[in-house]
This record gives sequence, C-alpha cells and structure tokens, in this order.
Amino acid sequence: MELTNSSAIVTGGASGIGAAAARMLAKKGAKVVIADLQADKGEELAKEIGGAFCKVDVTNTQDIVNAVEMAKSMGPIRALVNSAGIGWAQRTVGKDGTLESAANLDAFKKVIAINLIGTFDCIRVVATAMSRNEPLAHGERGAIVNIASVAAFDGQIGQASYSASKGGVVGMTLPVARDLAAVGVRVNTVAPGLIDTPIYGKGDASEAFKANLQKGVLFPQRLGSSDELASMVVECITNSYMNAETIRVDGGIRMPPK
Repeated sequence: MELTNSSAIVTGGASGIGAAAARMLAKKGAKVVIADLQADKGEELAKEIGGAFCKVDVTNTQDIVNAVEMAKSMGPIRALVNSAGIGWAQRTVGKDGTLESAANLDAFKKVIAINLIGTFDCIRVVATAMSRNEPLAHGERGAIVNIASVAAFDGQIGQASYSASKGGVVGMTLPVARDLAAVGVRVNTVAPGLIDTPIYGKGDASEAFKANLQKGVLFPQRLGSSDELASMVVECITNSYMNAETIRVDGGIRMPPK
C-alpha cells in the first residue's frame, strides 16, 4: 500500500517502538500524528518528522476523535499503529493469605482499559474514518497494526493483567480483520519479545540486567531494537497481502515462568 500523500496515526508514538514506527512511516511518505500523553517528546518528534502531535489518552474516545480529525486535515488516513500501553506486575494472591494482599482489581482493570479496550476504541474510530477513503488498488482503504507482546502467549508470574490484555489484542485480530474486510481495511498484530528501550534505564546495573535477560533469546542472543520491530510494523502496513495475522518478533524466545 502506497503511503505518499496520506496520513497515519501512531498511539504511544512519542517513544520506543511507536516512535520508531512513526519515523519509518514518515520516510514512506505519510504525515504522521503522534498520539500520546507525553507532550514534550511527542511535539519534538512531530517536528523532526514533519508530522503533528495530538495529546491522546486512549481511554478517552474524544481524544481519539481529535487525533483522527488532525490526521484527516493532512491527508486520508491510511495507517493506524496501536502502540500505547502500560505494564503492571502483581501476583494474584498475596503471601499472607489475606484478601487485602491479593491482586489489586483496579490495577487489573486499568491495564485492560488501556491495552485492550483502548486499542479496540482506536480501531473502531479510525477504521470508520478509513472506510470513507477513496479505495486504492483492489479496494484497499487502510491498514491497522496492533502491538501486543509475547506475554500474550508466555505470560510470566505476576503478568496476569498484562498477558490478559495482550492476549485479548491477539484474540480480536482475526475477527476484527474479518469485520473490516468489508470496507477494505487490513488488520495485523505484532508481538514483540524483549526490546531494548529506555524502560531498562542506563548504566552498568542496567547493562547487567539486560545481559541476564537476553540469555533466553534463541538467536541472535540479544535484545531486539525498536527499529527491528518498527520495520515489521511498516511491512504489515505496506504489504497489501498481509492480513489477519499475529507475528512474533522475538529472536525465538519462549519466556520462562519468571
């Protein structure tokens, strides 16, 4: 799918995988809306790539609508990357056996609200706008890529909420792709493994921690880069025969229990 003279929206686009995807989409000719809560980083990146920043909380439908309107002002929306998300670690039952020490239900709901419901809300709002685009070759109007995680398949101890949210994203990929086939919009999901992002910090302690993590990677035995993930995201958008698929990009890792 050709992206020149079109627009794209990247949620969580101010940093990490989202930022890398935004840069690559801009190189492909798209005008990119960085939809994020981090205004300073988002505005800086938007200026760098000739796009625009829109402050978006994916749990707020109006924020998503605002991003759509901004994107439409720059060209027909042909691409959406759902990269916004949070993590949370907590065991289901506490060590002392009291209900008070059990998993915090509000925290569980928050992860689901952002990672799963927020992703679906972005899909339904943006795909509605895409459905009004003039079709390209073979009736194509747009493409959507969700960012899940290998935790959808290999959730570790304490990852119940995160794994449930990402598993939900994986689970809805096929039915949503089937829904949107009627309007010429493709849907794929990319499931990253261990990616070297600023979340791990800097310094000797950080490097030692990452060195231990990468021992479980099959080959190449290292953490992945944001650019490696972003290249798969962009391929799912530009390759018009990619649809209804979830692709692990993880160096062959299978996560242990902890």
